[in-house]
Formats: sequence, structure tokens, C-alpha cells
Amino acid sequence: METIEMTSLASTGGDQFSREVMRDRLERIIPDIVSRAEQTETDRRVSQEVVDALADAGFFKIVKPAQFRGYEQDFDILAELIQDIGAACASTAWVCGLLAAHQWLLANFSEQAQCDVWGDDPDALLCGSYAPVAKAETVDGGYRLTGRWSFASGCDASSWLAAAAFVDARDGGAPKPAFLLVPRDAWQIDDDWHVIGLAGTGSKSIILENAFVPAHRILYFEETTTGNTPGARHYSHNPTFTVPMLSNIASCLASAGVGAARGALENYLKAVGSRVTRGAVAGGAARMAEFPTIQIRVAEAAASVDAAKEILLRDLRRRAATARAAQPITIEARIESRRGQAFAVRLALAASEALNASTGGQGLTLKNPVQRAWRDVNAVGRHISFNWDAVGSMCGQLELGLEPKGQY
Repeated sequence: METIEMTSLASTGGDQFSREVMRDRLERIIPDIVSRAEQTETDRRVSQEVVDALADAGFFKIVKPAQFRGYEQDFDILAELIQDIGAACASTAWVCGLLAAHQWLLANFSEQAQCDVWGDDPDALLCGSYAPVAKAETVDGGYRLTGRWSFASGCDASSWLAAAAFVDARDGGAPKPAFLLVPRDAWQIDDDWHVIGLAGTGSKSIILENAFVPAHRILYFEETTTGNTPGARHYSHNPTFTVPMLSNIASCLASAGVGAARGALENYLKAVGSRVTRGAVAGGAARMAEFPTIQIRVAEAAASVDAAKEILLRDLRRRAATARAAQPITIEARIESRRGQAFAVRLALAASEALNASTGGQGLTLKNPVQRAWRDVNAVGRHISFNWDAVGSMCGQLELGLEPKGQY
């Protein structure tokens, strides 16, 4: 194993984290991700070879606790690297970014639950389905789960599932939403992911039939959305585990869209830089790069991508700094994160739309990476976390002194 310069507290079996080394490792993998992008879409899943390569590079350990051989870094590092992957393939960035972020989510569960997952397989990955579509039946020692959970991105590469369900409250009140951990042998995959954007994420449905979940494998939403989790108390030495879930994980998903818009810009510049117009058009046989309209589109897309990246990373760093200062992360701060995530995706949408609209007939081919990025960014924008009407109205409510209604 190569020697890596120590730049943080995290040390896992001699492999100590360095942002520079991690970026170098990814740069060696990204050309393969680019070459597989079209096939990833056709296969409707990220290849196991790419998942294994990222695992070997330590990508899935970035925000994982050191107790289980992780690096325990802050989320801005992970989000920036997800954007790098997203420029190559949005589906790969979405899936692998989420699998990496779920290492942190698992760390919010009880220590026993973490041991259940990582004890036998330290490299275990888990997918998730966040909508509580069923009610868990309370039984002796735990719960029983039956139902169908959709949008389980990366389920083909996962050995565990975090399934959201309503669970009886500990205080005897109304049932509350929670995540329940279920091993791979207890669920089936329904191959129903046939879509026009983010097709390579393999976000298929999961079917559970009377699956037993021990009581210690549960994490209430109200715990993880506030940062007051069993894992945060267990890892009290590192405040990164006290950051609310939606401030962190949703930023990773948004980063896949921002990275895709950056990739669209990079590919557009390669194509337009040498392209000469053809046909009976004004300015025929002229270089496209010389058209002011093209120049303006490029400038707007570049500014949008740059602003989107900075918003996401700024908010992640603000939340981490607040946690390290042992200060509470307020509702206002949590909604700031949600606003930044949704607006970053809105900027990515604007950038990809401006570029794709001017690719001409060549942009219609499925091999064209600009149109693929355009479809993928639009798919990111369909996610409920980035619906600007929903998130924007919640932010407006806060600014106007009203009680904010939404996910934060």
C-alpha cells in the first residue's frame, strides 16, 4: 500500500487520508468512467468494476467513521469529488456518491447496528429508500416489514438496505418515520427502472415480505434531521456526525447534477471549438466559436456551474464549522442548506439547457454527452429535494416570518 501524507485525524490500517492523493486516484479511474458512460445508461446500472475501483481507491471511506476503517472527513470533500465524477457520468456520481454518503448515515445508527453491517464485511455498502411507504409491525425484539420501496439507487451493488417506514413512537404517540436496516438476503429487487434520465443509477424497487428487523437497527427521522443520533453521541470526538442528514446527503445528490452540467460544458467546448457551420444558414462555413450567441451561452453556463459549486461547498463548510464550534445547527441554517442545494440544481439545469439547445442536429444522437448530461440534470431536478417550487416556498416562508413547511 502506498504511503500517504497524513492530513487528518483519520487513520485506517496505515491508509491515512489526503485530499490530493484521493483526487489523484480518482483521476486514474475517471477515464474508464467516461468510456463506460453510454454503456452504463444502456445497462441501467453502474458496473461492478467501477464500484470496485472506487472502493479500492478508498472513495467509500471518505465520511465513514475511523472505528470501522473510514477517513471521517467532512462532506465538502466528498461533494467536490462527486462533482468530478459527475462531469464524467452523472449516474455513476449519483450512485457512488450516495453509497459513500450512506456510510455516514449508517454511522448515525447505534454501534450495534454498525457492527451488524460492518462486522462481517468492513466494505459493506448500503442503498436506501427514503419515503416511509409502510408501517413497521412491532413484534418481540423488533419489527416486521412488508411492502415495496422505490428509488433504491445502487441496490445492485449493496448488501444492506435502509428502508423508511412508520414505527411506533417510543413515547406511545403517533407512529414516526424511521430508517430500518435490512440485509440483502431479506429483500428482492424488482427491475423496474426504465427512464430517460439518470438511467444508469439502477434506482429499482425493493420488495420486503415479513422481514424481521431487530430493535437496535432503527434510526428515527427526527434524530437524523436534527443531528441528535445514537451515532453522534458515540462519535462525540468528531462533530461531523452531528450535522443534520439533509444538510449533507442531499448536497451529494445535488453535486451529481452540478458535475453533470460541468461535464456538458467541457464536452460542448470540445465540440464547438473546432466546429464549422454547414447548410443554408446565415454565417454558413463560419466557426461556431465566433458566434456571439454561442459565446454568451458558454459564459452563462460557466458562471452557473461555478456558482452552483460554490454554493454547495460553502454551505457544507458552514455546517461543519458550526458543528466543530459545538454550536447548534439552527432551522435557519438547515433551510439555508436546502435552499442552496435546490438553487444549485436550478443553476445546473439552466447551464445544461443553454448548451444542449444549441448543439444542433448532432446533439440529437444518444452518443452525444451533452444531451445525456442534459437529460441527467433534468432527472436530478425532478427529485423532491430539489423541486424549486417546494423548496423555494419553504425558504420564502422562513424569510417572511411564517412557519416553514417542508423537508429540512
